[in-house]
Parts: sequence; C-alpha cells; structure tokens
Amino acid sequence: MYQLAIFDLDGTLINSVEDLANAVNHGLQELHFPVHPLEAYYHFVGNGVPKLCERALPPDAKDQADALLKRFNPYYTMHCLDCTKPYPGIFSALERLRDAGIQLAVATNKTQDFAEKIVSHIFGEKQFNCILGGNASRPKKPSPEILLEIMQQCGTAPEHTVMIGDSDVDILTARNAGIDAVGCIWGFRGEEELREAGAKILAASPADLPRFLIK
Repeated sequence: MYQLAIFDLDGTLINSVEDLANAVNHGLQELHFPVHPLEAYYHFVGNGVPKLCERALPPDAKDQADALLKRFNPYYTMHCLDCTKPYPGIFSALERLRDAGIQLAVATNKTQDFAEKIVSHIFGEKQFNCILGGNASRPKKPSPEILLEIMQQCGTAPEHTVMIGDSDVDILTARNAGIDAVGCIWGFRGEEELREAGAKILAASPADLPRFLIK
C-alpha cells in the first residue's frame, strides 16, 4: 500500500494556466514583444518559470528571458490567484487519501514562495505534509532530487511512494526516483504525452485516484 502520494501542482491540483499566461503576456507587452493566446501556454509551462519565459519569447529574442522574468515575478505575485482554481473533485480525492492514512505532498517546479502561497490559500495549511518548490540549490524536475527530499522528510521508501502529475516531466521524474506514477489526463498536456512518457496508469478525473492508490 502507498504511504505517500506526491502531487505536481500546476495542471494536477490546480488550473493555473490563465494566471501564468496573463503574467507572461504582461511582461511581453512591456518589452514590446507579441503576446500569445491562452492555448499556447498549455505547452509553454512545465519546467519552471525561467523556461516558461524563454519559450514565450520569439526565436531571436531568447536573450531577453531574464528581462521577461523580472516583469513576470511582481505581476504574478499580485495576480497568481485571480483565476487559479482547484480541479473539480480534487478536494474529495485528497480527503479520501488522507482518511486512508496516506501522507500527501507537493513537488513543483514553481518557485517555493509561489507554491506555498497558492497551496495555502486554496488548500489550507494542513492538507499537505510537505510542499517543495523550485529553488536555486536543487535541480528542477525531471531530476529526482525533489522527490527524494520529500520521501526523506516524510520517512517513506520509494516502493511505498507514488507521483501524480499531468506531464511527461512528472512521469520522468517518478521514473528517475524509482517510484510509481499516475498520469492525470485532465491537466495541461493530455493522454498522448503521458503515454509517450511511459505512464502505465492514467486517471481520467481526480475521483479515480483513491481507486488506484488505496489498496
């Protein structure tokens, strides 16, 4: 039986794409670059905000990624909860997992401050045993370090841990850490990407998670 379920944040627990898109587009406008429709951001996100900014810039302007990041951060700090919401059914799924004695954690490439702010606002202070976001000292997913650190903090072994995420990055991170993974097809990337990444278990909705994880 699983003792620890580690969740990705954006595209798995929350739909945050509109706030991310608005923050990047704000910066692009200030730098006088073209903005992108919301649909484009479903494929820009996934490897942290610096990579998001790089992907949003024109091919001949990638050297402006730092300038865009400096405009993104203050705007997103003020507006990261304007449109961001939990996916339908996620609260119930988390409650059932906790009731079964499974510890819950968050592993995201979103920076630590943003991750803590959003998670605490939407889910409260006590829903998750551990929240780890991106920082300068730890490589981003799909490096396994973030999962290994969470397992250490929660006192669980790889064979009793599972990663839940919506992208190939999450599936690869789980594989690199030697743990099981569940792909969430309700998120940003969809079923095809998850299957190509090697996801063997796919959840169509949060309601599937207790059925897969509680044994």
